[in-house]
Amino acid sequence: MFEQKLSKYFNNTVRKSSKGAPLQILVSSKKHGIDFNYSNTTSDQPYHTASIGKMFTATIIGMLCEKGLLQLDDRIDTHLSAEILHGLFVYNNMDYKEAITLRHLLGHTSGIADYFESNVTAGSKFVSQILNKPEKMWTPVMLVDFTRNHQVAAGPPGKFFYSDTGYVLLGLIAEKVTGKSFADIMGEYIFQPLDMRDSYLMFYSEPQRQPKKDIANIWFDGKEISKLNLLSCDWAGGGVVSTTSDLLKFQKAFWDGILVSKNFMIEMQRFDNKYRAGIYYGLGMMELHFEEFFFLLKGLPRCKGHLGILATHMFYDPVNDAHIIMNFGSNKRMVESFKALITIERLFKTLN
Repeated sequence: MFEQKLSKYFNNTVRKSSKGAPLQILVSSKKHGIDFNYSNTTSDQPYHTASIGKMFTATIIGMLCEKGLLQLDDRIDTHLSAEILHGLFVYNNMDYKEAITLRHLLGHTSGIADYFESNVTAGSKFVSQILNKPEKMWTPVMLVDFTRNHQVAAGPPGKFFYSDTGYVLLGLIAEKVTGKSFADIMGEYIFQPLDMRDSYLMFYSEPQRQPKKDIANIWFDGKEISKLNLLSCDWAGGGVVSTTSDLLKFQKAFWDGILVSKNFMIEMQRFDNKYRAGIYYGLGMMELHFEEFFFLLKGLPRCKGHLGILATHMFYDPVNDAHIIMNFGSNKRMVESFKALITIERLFKTLN
């Protein structure tokens, strides 16, 4: 009955959706014996997971901490050059670069601007630039330079401000301490051990399974962009291509304690800052408080995981031991995707 109701719901969703919009849904709960898959694309098609990649990056930082290569409270200026940090943390004529730690970057409390969405001091915003020049390739250093040259810090350390730039710095730190490319780190630490054969860092590596499939369509501000170089505008903050089944492997391994220690998992789950109403942020992880979306949703579980701007979801519901992974493939479908998540959680409530 649970799976029949979900199939009916998502069939209706597809009928109402614009032509070419992907819909990929996975719901898995060992507790309730549920293994639900739904897709209007080819079977288990890879897709751009957007900021879900931040949870991968945070996990890698945790793994490097446990290898003794990093510590959460390391100052980032001990790992990155003065040149790369120059001007990034200046607020009210004070340069805070010597006060910034890995913890600040992971929790978006460093005060650094966000190249993707922050205002610019002159010219057009970043999103306008990538849409106007869709074939331009962006490197991690170019992304950091955009913040350095066109934006100002959002505040001193301690203030929550969501920043993709901060996660690019985390990727550069991981490269510095390992001597490996971030793509190779992702492969060696996560994709290969977990047999995530269709996952890779876009533009920087290839999946284990060959020939690789085309990724699902991506709609951004009404334009289909899945084959454009502008997608190089992300990296350690969300450049992972994956599938619903591969993300399930990652999420199961994470919550089973296979990737990082219980202590690091606890650190990641200190949800001290509000990202949006109903969405709280820890270290590379979000927690959903559904009652803040609508008071009648009080009592639904506190799902934990991460969202992406393309209405991508990867969440774990600890009450139902449920993994919920979704791709709606468009920055205009976020509300629609949350309605689907709420529908899934309400159905679980009928089983308890």
